Amino acid sequence: MLYASIIIDISHENVDRMFQYRIPDSLQDKIGIGTLVSVPFGNGNRTRKGYVVELSAKADYEEDKMKEIAGIVPGSVTADTRLIMLAWWMKERYGSTMNQALKTVLPVKRKVKARKDDVLPTGSLPAAGGTVLNTDQQRVVEAFRCAYDAGDRTPFLLYGVTGSGKTEVYMAMIEHVLAAGRQVIVLIPEISLTWQTVLRFYRRFGERICVMHSRLSAGERYEQFDRARNGKTDIMIGARSALFTPFSNLGLIVMDEEHEGAYKSEMTPRYHAREVAEKLSRMHNAAFVMGSATPSVESYDRARSGIYRLFELPNRASKEMRPASVEVVDLRKEIQNGNKSIFSDRLRELMADRMEKKEQTMLFINRRGYSSFVSCRACGEALKCPHCDVSLTLHNRESQYGLGRKEPTGRQGRMVCHYCGFQMELPKRCPSCGSPYLAGFGIGTQKIETLTRELFPEARILRMDMDTTSKKGSHDRLLSSFANGEADILIGTQMIVKGHDFPGVTLVGILVADLSLCAPDFRSAERTFQLLVQAAGRAGRGNRAGTAVIQSYMPEHYSIRTAADQNYPAFFEKEMDYRSVVGYPPVCHMLCIQVAGKEEELVTHMMESIRVAVEHNFGTGVPVIGPVPAPVYKINDIYRKNLYMKQKNYDILIRIQKYVQNRWDETESCRRLTVQYDFS
Repeated sequence: MLYASIIIDISHENVDRMFQYRIPDSLQDKIGIGTLVSVPFGNGNRTRKGYVVELSAKADYEEDKMKEIAGIVPGSVTADTRLIMLAWWMKERYGSTMNQALKTVLPVKRKVKARKDDVLPTGSLPAAGGTVLNTDQQRVVEAFRCAYDAGDRTPFLLYGVTGSGKTEVYMAMIEHVLAAGRQVIVLIPEISLTWQTVLRFYRRFGERICVMHSRLSAGERYEQFDRARNGKTDIMIGARSALFTPFSNLGLIVMDEEHEGAYKSEMTPRYHAREVAEKLSRMHNAAFVMGSATPSVESYDRARSGIYRLFELPNRASKEMRPASVEVVDLRKEIQNGNKSIFSDRLRELMADRMEKKEQTMLFINRRGYSSFVSCRACGEALKCPHCDVSLTLHNRESQYGLGRKEPTGRQGRMVCHYCGFQMELPKRCPSCGSPYLAGFGIGTQKIETLTRELFPEARILRMDMDTTSKKGSHDRLLSSFANGEADILIGTQMIVKGHDFPGVTLVGILVADLSLCAPDFRSAERTFQLLVQAAGRAGRGNRAGTAVIQSYMPEHYSIRTAADQNYPAFFEKEMDYRSVVGYPPVCHMLCIQVAGKEEELVTHMMESIRVAVEHNFGTGVPVIGPVPAPVYKINDIYRKNLYMKQKNYDILIRIQKYVQNRWDETESCRRLTVQYDFS
């Protein structure tokens, strides 16, 4: 006997409220995950429609009390059917429960308050005709059209240098798909979901566009999905959750800046949008196009292996837009020459030149706050969060400044934990030894702003980081102000270097290029290279030449050398050499099992038990590394340890995950812990 778990109303927030039914013998071979069925529900002869979300040979309760499925609802496969099938695939691939996967892919119906659309004033936008493509762009578009019309659904990887006009290529592809009566999803990393990008799509395609971003409420998100389900929109633009738009006739998924880390979910199931988009495109027989100036190592490797089709845009779209010249400054030599400032002599010289010419400058540092940490110069103790295994970051009391405003003076400030949000006043004395000699070390965006104002008192300065963009709409307002020439210098974290187009910017200063190189992550060199290339690409996007200055304590590192040369193939070869030696993706697949809990001894014991069981049951063919403390060992008083396994065969890692989960479910003490699986 086979049993089916069924969700009656998939739009309800309690999607884990499933009902189990017997499958009659006549339907045993006809019912699968996602099948829309008719079932008796409640008292009397009443029937309702529901979706099959799980199949089992085991009854959850007494069989004689269980009702039987009445029949299969006739008709074609629905958009919701495909989403449920996708949820099942994600459950299997990423090691989650079906409930977790369903809650990820299914929009939840909630009340929506009356609101004024705050995305864009679309009603006043002028219509725009077709964009004129250059030779390189036209070549890519024609290749896509031919493949699409021929039914070739091999994924496209578009490797185009910054400023090469990838967006115009996407829009030409979208027009072709819309003309065939099909629908489109455009994925953009949340950090780049700005008025600039969305405005270009609105001008081209009008109001049949919906936008999905993290600041919409659950009800607003459901409203957008409902428009798609009812055929009121053809294009959904948004971050990774836009993948789950219930389009009935999806024809194309575009994934811009496909290398971005924002495409990887930090919540269970820890899916990667690139993998889910590829699966979804196959389910719909849709095209899948990825684009980046710095493709992920995994995608470029798949393109070189023929799994993806590789197309290149090697030049900037306009001949007037010349690539920025890149200079690398060795900060070690600056110190030797007596310059202890965060600004090298060369960068100061170029900033003064831009101020004189009334051109704009962007200063980038991959860290927010006033300084990285505060410590005691007497005993050496750093001020740490009492709940997390991290140092507190010093912030000024006022975190957001308007144009022309000066920041407060004096020592007043607050110490903030960027993991749990804990805050405390900056103490006057060291909590460990009582010394008054507390000082900040390192540097952040607020400190950069202070130093820049001291160097250029006449400069109009904007700062853009998580502190200054915390309010709704502040992100776009800051960018709009800078684009309109209301500031001379924009200081910020990585959110200022992702996909923005400011023709007035002729200088980009990357203050400390090595910060991301020190991250405890095998992708640190890749992310450093990507950040540097993206940052350098912000200079010279108008008709004036641009310059990028990369300041580094490790200028000889291959990620910095190749970024300065804007040479992705050279970086890829060096990075693949490294990953081949140590066995990191894409050379091997990797599974990280993380166990967390408030009882440190129990976490340690359980991780050791998992290690022994995996080694005993899967032999020496699966190297096991750890258990080791997570990069941040304690967050919110929760201890976390990781166990890593590598294997070229992904299926073996899935078998390990299922084996561990089965043992976990059978162990009483595990109820006081949590386990999470992360595949790479």
